[in-house]
Amino acid sequence: MTLSDTAQVRGDIDPSLLATFPPNFQWGVATSSYQIEGAAEADGRSLSIWDTFANKPGAVYQGQNGDVAADHYHHMREDVALMAQLGIRSYRFSIAWPRIIPTGVGAVNASGLAFYSQLVDALLEHGIAPMATLYHWDLPQVLQEQGGWLSRNTAFAFADYAEAVVGHLGDRVKHWITINEPFCISYLGHADGKHAPGMRDPQAAIIAAHHVLLGHGLAVPRIRALMPDAQVGITLDFSPIYAADDLPETRQAVTSEDTFRNRWFVEPVYRGTYPETLFAEQHVAPPPIQEGDMALISAPLDFLGVNYYSRQLIGGDPDNSGSTRAIYPVPGSAHTVMGWEVFPQGLNDLLLRLHRDYAPAALYVTENGAAYNDEWDGGDRVSDPERREYLVAHIEAVAHAIDQGAPVQGYFVWSFMDNFEWGEGYSKRFGVVYIDYPTQRRIVKDSGHWYHDLLARAPGSPAR
Repeated sequence: MTLSDTAQVRGDIDPSLLATFPPNFQWGVATSSYQIEGAAEADGRSLSIWDTFANKPGAVYQGQNGDVAADHYHHMREDVALMAQLGIRSYRFSIAWPRIIPTGVGAVNASGLAFYSQLVDALLEHGIAPMATLYHWDLPQVLQEQGGWLSRNTAFAFADYAEAVVGHLGDRVKHWITINEPFCISYLGHADGKHAPGMRDPQAAIIAAHHVLLGHGLAVPRIRALMPDAQVGITLDFSPIYAADDLPETRQAVTSEDTFRNRWFVEPVYRGTYPETLFAEQHVAPPPIQEGDMALISAPLDFLGVNYYSRQLIGGDPDNSGSTRAIYPVPGSAHTVMGWEVFPQGLNDLLLRLHRDYAPAALYVTENGAAYNDEWDGGDRVSDPERREYLVAHIEAVAHAIDQGAPVQGYFVWSFMDNFEWGEGYSKRFGVVYIDYPTQRRIVKDSGHWYHDLLARAPGSPAR
């Protein structure tokens, strides 16, 4: 039985919008190492901060962890073959620092590098372009015990690690993302406490953020020195902020929240400076910036990775005159099981804003997707019409952005497969491939069949 035979859902993107995408557009899927690999103690891997954090009582849903996850470490070839069957053109994955340099600094673990080398070779054998993320949150625990991202030394350790990986894989991997979502690393990990390492100190978040960006800035010239033809970027997550009314306090709150949520990281990367009001509005001191830091952080990039899931809507608080509140949930809107509003217009607005305000050389939507309560029938079918509709609407939003001049060169569905969803454990499913965790069986969801169908019709497809 072929994929087309089993697919129950057909694509309904406007053909004229689909034609907007260039033939070399990178249609892909994305994952991250800790969320899918499992094999927590295999081949010399050391503990990461997420291994430690997930085993703290109450940190993760039902005490779950990534020890096994989707066991991609042992199912890698099967997973790559399934990507090929779905017609995936590009795969964004992340590399686990604790597999490469288990001690954080120093000796490279050949077994850890070998896994990713084999992954890259398997992708290329199937005609799938690899896009590698060097850091997707799994800092070696040994470095956390030496200060983690609160230590400036970690930025230099990251650059050394990046150089080791690129030196081994750069002959085959052309697209490199240094850091994934520094906002989540910094704020969720150090101020909010919901992510590893689980700190609740706003000042620590500011310091960690600067060192994360410094690590990015130190790594970029190392990558370019090794592989002059490499395409190098960073992935930032954005949540566009909208006003629900025209009250002066609402407009002020929108500006302030936008500074915190969206400008905190993109401004130093593209303008070499932090937003002027950021630290005062967050009631924190500026980070310890040393001479030359901002020049490193703002070195020219080949692309900006954009992660988008939803927006924030802010309005005046009817119960407290002169103040504002986040409107959640948004009345009359559809929401995913994460509680996030489905708002595809936000992705279009975001891509156009980034193009207008920061002029990145290229944009990639490196994550976009949705979690729903998927149920497997025990056979070959997982029906998920809401996810298909989410993807249709957001891909159309990307098409409109391209049509209006945004230099978008790729779109990656989050995620390829169900996985360990951080603090939500295994309770939330984002994949276009269903994972039956007790058996590790892979079942392509209807949205995955639809995506296969879409790629077969998209410009540049071998099927066209």
